[in-house]
Formats: sequence, structure tokens, C-alpha cells
Amino acid sequence: MKKIIALTLMLVMVLALCGVAHADFAPNGPVTMIVAYKAGSGTDNTARVLAKYAEKYVGQTIVIENVEGGSGSIGWSQLADADPDGQTIGFINLPNFSSSIVNEMGTYTVESFAPIANHVTETSIVIVRANDDRFPDLEALVAYGKENEGTKNELLASTNGPQASNHIGAQAFANSAGFMYTDIPQGGTADQLLSLRGAEADFSVVKLADIVGQEAEYRILGVFADERLPELPDVPTLGELGYYEGWLGSSRCIVAPAGVSEDVVKFYEDAFKQAMEDPDYLAAAEQAGMATDYKDAETTGALIQQQQEFAESLAEGFWYDY
Repeated sequence: MKKIIALTLMLVMVLALCGVAHADFAPNGPVTMIVAYKAGSGTDNTARVLAKYAEKYVGQTIVIENVEGGSGSIGWSQLADADPDGQTIGFINLPNFSSSIVNEMGTYTVESFAPIANHVTETSIVIVRANDDRFPDLEALVAYGKENEGTKNELLASTNGPQASNHIGAQAFANSAGFMYTDIPQGGTADQLLSLRGAEADFSVVKLADIVGQEAEYRILGVFADERLPELPDVPTLGELGYYEGWLGSSRCIVAPAGVSEDVVKFYEDAFKQAMEDPDYLAAAEQAGMATDYKDAETTGALIQQQQEFAESLAEGFWYDY
């Protein structure tokens, strides 16, 4: 009898150590993770790193499904319409997701999703091509923008879609520095960077992780942060140059379709927390330049709501008429 009790206690401990909790739910087959951008995009790259290390805590294969188009709205529509059975989860990108609701790009709302966890939070940066000698620093870019406003040489900015996160960054920069530009919207960050590299645009606002592995292609002129970033000690903040003050960037949140049970949310919340604390994951994330920023379901839900209010506040007085 004592031997049976000891074995039972040992089994309970093993299950706990393996992260097997909330026995009321466990996925019964491969888990689909919808990414609303193309393969090779910033979101796709970070999602694949996380999925690789999360599988042992989820207990199933995680299959990334790229559903691109509509600045993310097509993928988010598909995610919102998925069965709330715990077999389909996905990423929403803030504030792109919030802007898509403001602009009525889909039929979903904040309430169409159940928050699970935040994955990464990334700081926005202003970049130009590394070989573009016109812009050695941010002041030169601003001066050029002011001198050529309304001319055929007006500054061109490639963005990741109308009123998406990087378009918001470009607009915030231009508003604070007092120049105008022409937006060249793309379907996502990967295409936005391709447009800049191809000299279709003069500058872009992206997130730092978006150019990991491509740093030699670009010159970083400024960061949207309260203080200089440790990894970019020689790059000024926009605020210290008298432009946009404070932090600006984006978060990538894991959500499920609304209607999933609390057990589903708790299962994935715990699984992704363990994955993001896994030393092997953390080493891979550091190598990929990912700014891991785990937040639980409740905190992630509050973040999504706050970003929705932020996006709605930009509807008046922020966007100028082109």
C-alpha cells in the first residue's frame, strides 16, 4: 500500500514538473497558430521561435498558418471565426489590430477574442538605407522633409499598411518634427523593408527586431524610447532631439477565438509562460533579437483594451490630409 501511495505521489510530481496542468483541457491533436502576415515577416519569425519551444509544454505539434492580406485583417477574421475548441489560437499585433477595428477592416471586435498571453514588445526605430548619403542623421532627414514639402522630392515613407503600427510611427515622427511625407503602404513589414531597400521610399519606421540579420542594409537614425536602448547606445531617442517624446512600438499577443473555456485559456497561459522561461527558448530569442515580454491573460486583455483606446484617440487630429 505504501508503495502505491509513493508511486502516486511521484506521478503527480512528474506531471507538475512537465507542465501538465488543468486536466480538464488538453489539445487532442496539432494546434493551429494563425499568423496574419506572410512567412518571413517579423511576426512569423518570432512565432516560429516560440512555437518550437512551446510544443513540449503544449504536448502537441504547433502548426503556423500564415493568412496574409488586408494589413492583418484577413487572418484575424479567420481566427475570430475559428471553432472555440482550443485547437486554434493565433497572434494579434498591437496597435495594427486596434487600427483595423477603427477602420472597419473586418467584422471582429476586441470582444471577438480571448486573451492568453503577450509574447514580445518591440520598440520602433527610424531607418534609412545604409548607402543613402543624404541622411547621415535624423536632423538631416527632417531638414530634407521640410525643404521639399509639397514638391516632387517630398519625402516618401514605406509603411506596413494604412494606419498600421509603422504608419502610426511615421506619422508621429512627422507630426512632432513638422514635416510632411507621402505614404507608400505595403501589405506587411517584410514588403515595407523591401520597398525601402529598392529605393521606392526614403525612410521607414519599423521595430528593432524586424531588421535582425539585415542590420548592414540600414542606418538607424532614432528610436522611439524614453532612454537610449542598451543595444543602440549611439542612436539618439527622438525626444532628445526635440521630436516625439516617449515610447512607441508594438506588442504581439496570443489569443483564442471568443467562447473558449477558462480551462483552455489557463492551459495555454501556463504553457506559454513555461516556454518563455525555458533557457533554450531564451537563448534562441536572444539570438533572434526578440524582446520577450510575457504578460498573463488578464494583463494582456488590459493591454489590448488600452491599445484600442489609443487607436481610437488617433482618429482626430493625428492623420493629416495628403
